[in-house]
Amino acid sequence: MQKLTREDLLTLEAYARERAAFRARVLEHKKTRIVHVGAHVTLVFEDRLTIQYQVQEMLRVERIFEPAGIAEELDAYNPLIPDGRNLKATMLIEYPDEGERGRKLVELHGIEYRVALLIGDLAPVIAIADEDLDRSTDTKTAAVHFLRFELDATHVAAFADLEVVIAIDHPSYSARQTLNAATRAALAVDFD
Repeated sequence: MQKLTREDLLTLEAYARERAAFRARVLEHKKTRIVHVGAHVTLVFEDRLTIQYQVQEMLRVERIFEPAGIAEELDAYNPLIPDGRNLKATMLIEYPDEGERGRKLVELHGIEYRVALLIGDLAPVIAIADEDLDRSTDTKTAAVHFLRFELDATHVAAFADLEVVIAIDHPSYSARQTLNAATRAALAVDFD
């Protein structure tokens, strides 16, 4: 998947005009790219369109229009676009109550290293977490992590045909979610 360039982005004025339609398009696109793993963890699988939306929103919110600022945003977000043999996801740990969330983030320390992609009976693909920076402390995990699942040719070839499961095996949180056909098809495009 090609990385975004400045030419792929709308100016602030053009984005203001097209934002509602673009946002609706992205939200529809994300429906098959969101996977709930248990009651409190959600993976949002990113691609070029979802990242373009993130960049456009950052430029809008921060009122960034100068080339250096735009380049900074592209440098920050482009690594989240899959590059052929991987899937990339934003992992959200979600507890609505702030007090409970604080306690759970301590209990779930290290959960970002316990996420795997299981494709049929092939070897598990363990997520690589937070390559850009360490989000957790020595005592608690963060509520948001960035994951990369690096697949080999055998995993990629089998992805569309075999059962695909996201598994989290942490002492304080164990859950599995089988990907439905629509999600598998949407994510398989990331390998092109």
